[in-house]
Formats: sequence, structure tokens, C-alpha cells
Amino acid sequence: MVGVSNTGWFSSKLIAVSLSLALLMPDTVAFAQTENARGFQLAFNTSNNPIAVIYPDIAEPYRSVFAQIIAGIEDKTNMRAVGYAVGSNVDSDELKNALSRQDAKVVIALGRQGMKIASTLDRNIGVVVGGVITAPDQDSRNFPLISMSPDPALLFARLKQLSPGMRRVFTVYDPQQNDWLIQRAKAAAGKQGLELVAYEARDLRSAVGRYQEIFAAADSRQDALWLPQDSTTVEDGSVLPLVLQESWGRSLLVFSSSFGHVKRGVLFSLYPDNAKLGRHLAEMALAFLDSGDYGERGMILLREVMTAINLRTAKHLGVNASRQQDFDMAFPDE
Repeated sequence: MVGVSNTGWFSSKLIAVSLSLALLMPDTVAFAQTENARGFQLAFNTSNNPIAVIYPDIAEPYRSVFAQIIAGIEDKTNMRAVGYAVGSNVDSDELKNALSRQDAKVVIALGRQGMKIASTLDRNIGVVVGGVITAPDQDSRNFPLISMSPDPALLFARLKQLSPGMRRVFTVYDPQQNDWLIQRAKAAAGKQGLELVAYEARDLRSAVGRYQEIFAAADSRQDALWLPQDSTTVEDGSVLPLVLQESWGRSLLVFSSSFGHVKRGVLFSLYPDNAKLGRHLAEMALAFLDSGDYGERGMILLREVMTAINLRTAKHLGVNASRQQDFDMAFPDE
């Protein structure tokens, strides 16, 4: 996950709000900014609030990402969120008691740790999840989970915009991680006039073999390679350098679901717009408060995205990327 850091703004704003409210309403405001024995921090608590946010107590750069998502939640709800930063040693019972005292009716859970805690809450509390790539089916069937994996429909639409002659997209994936994603991607590809050719690989060795098959068969005039978010088949240390080297030599267009790959040489990627994601999560939480229904459940692909492009790669491939205003970030940064 990548975004523009606003940690300084967030921290200073938080401290200022905390101090002013503590002076004005000492009997109704509780603040705790340091780790305690319960394994969670109460980020801010200005009054009873039906929406609470649980997120991992984690270092940068991810801390800033969660801060941006929370800012989006607050923007949509027009209220100061009650945030709980949870560590690995969190006391679930104490956290449940804190939520009860807060009279929380719905929890927005961010990250895998937040989702893990939220799944243990009482059934009368609504749960909306974001900030994770995927989750076991049993963890997501009863509530909405917005994945950090960009919707392939958006990726394929951008591909056709940049290179209209594309007809086929290859990808390599681990079915244990991304079978759900590939099923949706095949349908999305068809709507763009593309054929998605997906190879399964359950380990690093077989993934390398699959890429070798793709490079032997691909026609750079009409074929492209998609790199999903997959720790098995898109391993950064050895697989990615191989893919970049081979694709460059063959002028094969490669695009990715991971922001960091653009700087390293893939043509483009889509990455989360954290503030917009926060607003979407808040919309679902508000819908639950209003009607008891989220609107949709299960895995939801990320559509709140921004676009990054590698201009050097575009020039090498003969792709017209001169309209830089269509992209949120471009590399090299000239």
C-alpha cells in the first residue's frame, strides 16, 4: 500500500484536538497515546460515537496509510472517529468492553489484525473491513471486505486505453491466494475484448517455469503480462527482476497491481486512493446504522484507485503516454 504521507499533519492535529478537548471537557474525554497492558491504544474519544475504527498499531509507512483512510472516514461521517490501535497482544475482552462503553454500533476494521479482532465481536455490532488484500472465505462472507487489490476491470480498461491493440493478457497466480480474483478477472477481461490466460503456480520454482512458457509464447504486438498481488508468483527478490529483464528485451508490455513495480520498470499500476477508500468504508458503516444492511457483503474489489506510469518504459514500448495529466504519478520523476 502506498500513499502520500500525512503523518505530521495527522499527529499534530490529533495532539491539538486532544489538548483542547481535555481542557474543555475533562469529565467526558479520555486519551491514551501509549501502549498499555491491554495491547491497544485509544487514539481519541470525544464522545459516544456509533462508529469505531480498529487498526493495527504498526510502523511507517503503513501507519500513514491507515491515518489517511481514517481521515476519509471522518470526512464522510462528519464526526471524529474513535480509533483503537491494536497490537498483537490485544486483550479482546477489554477491547469489547471499551466498545460497549463507547456504545459502538458498527466497527470499521483496518488491516489483518483489525479484521481478526472485529470477527470476534458480538453479532449485534456491524463490521466493515478494509486494508487487506484477501481473507479466508469464512472470515468475509458475513460482512463487506474491500480488498486492497485493484479491480482487474479497471486495470484492463487502462491497458486498452494505453495500447488498444492488446488482445490477450497472461498472468501467473497462486490459487490459494488469488483463485477468487482470477475468476472475476476472466469475466472482466472478456468485457474489454481480452482473453485472460491464467497459469497456476503454487511455489517459486513452478512460477518461474510458467513465466518462461509465457515469454516463449507471447506476441508483443497483442499480448501483455499482468502481475497481481501474489507473494508466491510475484516475488520481488528473484521473480520480478527476471520478468522485467525478459519483458524489456522482448518489448512485452507488463502492468501490475502493485505501485512499487512501476518504479522498477513495469508500464503502469493502479494503487489505493486511501482517503476515498475511507469514505467508501464509512458509507457502508452509515448504511448499516441506517438500515441494518451494508448494501453488499463478501470480498469487494478496490475501485478507489490512482494510476502510476513509467514514462521510460512507455517510450521503450512505443506507448503514447504524453498526456501525463491522466496519471497521478509518473516515473522517472523528472
